[in-house]
Amino acid sequence: MTKTNLITGFLGSGKTTTIRHLLANKPPHERWAVLVNEFGEIGIDGALLADSGAVLKEIPGGCMCCVNGLPMQVGLNMLLQQTKPDRLLIEPTGLGHPKQILELLTQDTYAGWIDLLATVCLLDARQLSQPHYRDNENFRDQLAAADIIIANKMDTWQPEDAQALETWQAHSGHQRPIYPIEQGRMDVALLDLPRTNHTELPDAQHHHHAQNKTRGLAALRLPENARWRRALNQGQGYTSCGWIFDGDTQFDTVGMMEWIRLAPVERAKAVVRIPEGSLLINRQGQDLNIETRSIPPLDSRIELIHSSEADWNALQSALFNIRLS
Repeated sequence: MTKTNLITGFLGSGKTTTIRHLLANKPPHERWAVLVNEFGEIGIDGALLADSGAVLKEIPGGCMCCVNGLPMQVGLNMLLQQTKPDRLLIEPTGLGHPKQILELLTQDTYAGWIDLLATVCLLDARQLSQPHYRDNENFRDQLAAADIIIANKMDTWQPEDAQALETWQAHSGHQRPIYPIEQGRMDVALLDLPRTNHTELPDAQHHHHAQNKTRGLAALRLPENARWRRALNQGQGYTSCGWIFDGDTQFDTVGMMEWIRLAPVERAKAVVRIPEGSLLINRQGQDLNIETRSIPPLDSRIELIHSSEADWNALQSALFNIRLS
């Protein structure tokens, strides 16, 4: 049986960074797999996890449990039957609702395959003071479904954020442990805690996407001979715009960092080819995390997410201005 953990958390809570840390600290003799889902169509998280040593399966473009769970079931079955991992980490989109995913994982079909352990929810305490996050039903239900809560990014909190977390815990009605951490440095041993939270979650009232599709268990690829492509997705009050460029396209390093930093959106991710190799950028609000690697990626991928429509054409024009080739 495969030890399995659901890793939830709203947009920008640090799920992918935390999973990278967990994979880097897993027992060396174990084989791990990750089933990752993104709201955007492009598929950035797979590129961010590409050097982790884990087996990856991507489900981009919405929520993995839409269309009666078909995309998730196919991806899950492929990982379990073909890979037979010791542990499976499932990372839904930050806009995903956990109810249908947990219902699928607890079906009799998987009783002989999955050992479902603690559901982990990543939380940035700064979000608790923002109604835009606090009043979102998926944000609330991700926390309600968790067995343990990882209070991430504590190095960025102000005293009022720590107080907001304490107040929320006192009034949440759930007595569960909260583990404050910095930069996704979660203790791997927490994954072995049992699943004890069986809270009956409500159905998601807005569980739909404007572009519901049954297609796709892999990130978007370029058509033959195409140099680039743009893809849009919309749903649950958010819009995403993503770009993919071929492996011959390079971007100016400083120009790309500035373009991401100044983009008038709430969420931005990128893995792009630069003269020095690879540039990895992860931005939530004003928090900006930048990493470089000497090995270039196979292609360049950029994804922006915002809670309202943005001027994607203007952003695209500025993006093309920093292309070197």
